[in-house]
This record gives sequence, C-alpha cells and structure tokens, in this order.
Amino acid sequence: MDQTHESPSHHVPVLRDEVVAYLAPAGSGTIVDATYGRGGHALALAAAYPAAWIVGVDRDPEAVASAPRRPRLVVVRGNFADLDRIVARVREEHDELPPIAGVLLDLGVSSPQLDAPERGFSYRTAGPLDMRMGPDAATDAASLVAHADVDELTRIFRRYGEERYARRIAEAVVRARPIHDTAELAAVVAEAVPAAARRSGHPARRVFQALRIAVNEELDALERGLDAAVGLLAPGGRIVVISYHSLEDRIVKRRFAAAAAGCVCPPDLPVCACGRVPELRLVTRRAVRPSPKEVAENPRSRSARLRVAEKLEARP
Repeated sequence: MDQTHESPSHHVPVLRDEVVAYLAPAGSGTIVDATYGRGGHALALAAAYPAAWIVGVDRDPEAVASAPRRPRLVVVRGNFADLDRIVARVREEHDELPPIAGVLLDLGVSSPQLDAPERGFSYRTAGPLDMRMGPDAATDAASLVAHADVDELTRIFRRYGEERYARRIAEAVVRARPIHDTAELAAVVAEAVPAAARRSGHPARRVFQALRIAVNEELDALERGLDAAVGLLAPGGRIVVISYHSLEDRIVKRRFAAAAAGCVCPPDLPVCACGRVPELRLVTRRAVRPSPKEVAENPRSRSARLRVAEKLEARP
C-alpha cells in the first residue's frame, strides 16, 4: 500500500514500473487499485494508460480526501475485502465503466500512515496505540494491549508476527500495564527479549506487525479480497499483488496456485469427478523482487514480493 520513498518532490511507489508493465493488457479497460493510499501506483497507471478508467479504493478517509479530481479516476472509501460490492456501487454511478481488466493490491500499511505518529503504527516514534487503517476497524491496539490476556496476546504475536518470544513478550506486556503509547510498548518488548535477539532489527517490529494485522483483520480481508478480485476480472484481466511478509505472500501464492490448478481429484482417478477447471494462469512463477537500486533508494521496499495471475476464459 504505497510503501513509498517520499520527499516534497519525490513520491515513487514500490515496484512501480513492474506494476505498470504487468497491467499493460488492462490499458483500455478498468483498473482497480484496491489499496489506493496516496495514489502513487494509480497515477502512474493513469499516465501510462490514458484510455483506462482507474477505480481507487482505500479504508482511510484521508487517502480518499487527498485524491485528485480528474477524468476516469474514481476514488472511494472501503475495505478491499468487500471489493465486489464496492465496484458494483461505482458502476451504479458510472455505467460507462469498462470491464475490470486489472486489479492491484499493494498490501500493508502505507508510508503516510507509518510516518504519522498519531496513527500509532511505528515503534520508532511515540504515539497513541491506535493502528487502525480506517474507522471501520472494530478495535484498536490500545484495547488489545490493555485487555487481552497472556494467552490471547501470545496467540496474536505468534500467529501474526511469527515471534519466537511471543509468550515471554505477552507476559511482559501484561505485567507492565497500563501501557500508554507506542514508545512505551516498544520499550517493554525490547526489555522482554534476550539481548541476542536485539541485534537483528528492532525487537518490537514483529509485535507491532502482529497487533496491526489483528486490529485490521488483514489476513481475513486479504483472502476475501482475492476471491472478490478474481471474480470481478474479465477474461484476460490481471491481478497484481505486492506483499511485504511471508504470511501475506503464502496466502497469495496458495490462492493463485489453487485457481491455476483446476482439477483436484486424486491422480489415480481415471476421470475427473470434481469438475474444477483452471480459473487463473500464473504470469509470474516466482515472486518478483525489487532491484538493488530500488532497495537502495527506498529501503521500505526491501521485503516486497510481487505476484501476477491472469483470468482465463470460463469453460462451458
């Protein structure tokens, strides 16, 4: 989601050129940027394919409010988990909208959100324990940190952060309550882990990731969003997904592989009984990574993985 390198005159989204190239077949249809952010990818696509319609979707009201007004660009607030309903709503207001020829999902927290201390996403600056990507989130990080028991916090840190010291950190968090802000939480985590674990990046990174994913129900939204996106695509349309950690990438990889596989019958069955046919073609067999040059210019792109699949014609 717009993991950008920013200065007042420089705003380049992760894997921008690759996204534009892989969505070239969508250049005369509608491209849905389901994680609009500050519009870095969307505006690059609009510049490359002036005949295309761009529909931007974002949970964050600030992202929608910042969108420019221009022909064939529609930006609306919503969760990409509900992408089918969102696009249907846009079609009601824009019946001239061409078929959906491309969908982009740039996952995770956007750079503007990460860089705003008041949003509570960063362990590097003091801010409220919020971490909500939008007002539709049912809870915030402060509530989880204040009220979840040791077992629940352990589950969150282990499942969503793949944190080796999940229980140790959970016990430290419960002992340290009340925890008032992000800086205090980061300090509690740093104290809880062994000194050796502090040498490979900030020890709070995985805990903050885990809380953010839990607050925003990101993995559930991703699974629903992928299903909705594939269902919306016209034959020949492409879906491009950029993920930033293994939990997201595994979901994308498995969903694409399952849709490309078709029949799931046992290999010794002489005739297919399941009736499933391939729905997607894998355009990228392996994840595309940023170049060393891009990583040097934008360190936040380091963990990005891009995968692409293409919708197949439905078989009779």
